[in-house]
Amino acid sequence: MKFLKYPLWLLWRIWFYILVAAPIVLFFPLLLLSILKESWYPYFFKIARIWAKFILYGMGFYYFVQKEQELDIHKSYMLIANHTSMTDIMLMLAVVKNPFVFVGKKELANIPLFGFFYKRTSILVDRTNQKSRYEVYEQAQRRLKQGLSICIFPEGGVPDESVILDEFKDGAFRLAIEHQIPIVPITFYDNKKRLSYTFFSGSMGVMRVKIHSFIETALHDQDAKKALKEQARSVILNDLLLDEEKQKKISI
Repeated sequence: MKFLKYPLWLLWRIWFYILVAAPIVLFFPLLLLSILKESWYPYFFKIARIWAKFILYGMGFYYFVQKEQELDIHKSYMLIANHTSMTDIMLMLAVVKNPFVFVGKKELANIPLFGFFYKRTSILVDRTNQKSRYEVYEQAQRRLKQGLSICIFPEGGVPDESVILDEFKDGAFRLAIEHQIPIVPITFYDNKKRLSYTFFSGSMGVMRVKIHSFIETALHDQDAKKALKEQARSVILNDLLLDEEKQKKISI
């Protein structure tokens, strides 16, 4: 029976890449116009949110968001979440209305079409280059002054699928403290199950999201970085472990 699934998974994965590329091709002139000036980024962000929802719904995913605290559209935040799937970018865009900029690895800029806009709208980091890391802080500072938020997946990449939550890097927390903006931990429960990096896998269904209570950085200095990083990781990890136990009980 399982051998019948492989052709369907293959077609489904191809469909995913079609959904990613088709809107970019169709709206290329409008997207290009929206990135001509950095101050026009909020317009690009609105188009990106439509693109993200188009992909999620087109793949048969529907999302459900639980919020412990509401984001203020007039404030900047440091958004962090666990990273397990190619859909993490789309889901973050779909559930957060506040315009934000991704900080991500430079390799994503090599993806055809997507990479063209990713390179021009995100903050790219080469983790092997110290100068690149310094430039990230300069770019993030400029974006925050424009009233935008920053989104970082603090695991620094996608961990092995057997790892529930990898250790967090310092960058997001150093930036949040430096700019005195709240850290917003976000848990993605189902993305790994829906569309992991294992090619022949995945299924349609719900993508549950939880926006946790914010971790304030006001009055903290860089000495508090480690404690805030551990606090944020514990919030997401404990939630993932609790959900895993619930799912096991349901399946019994």
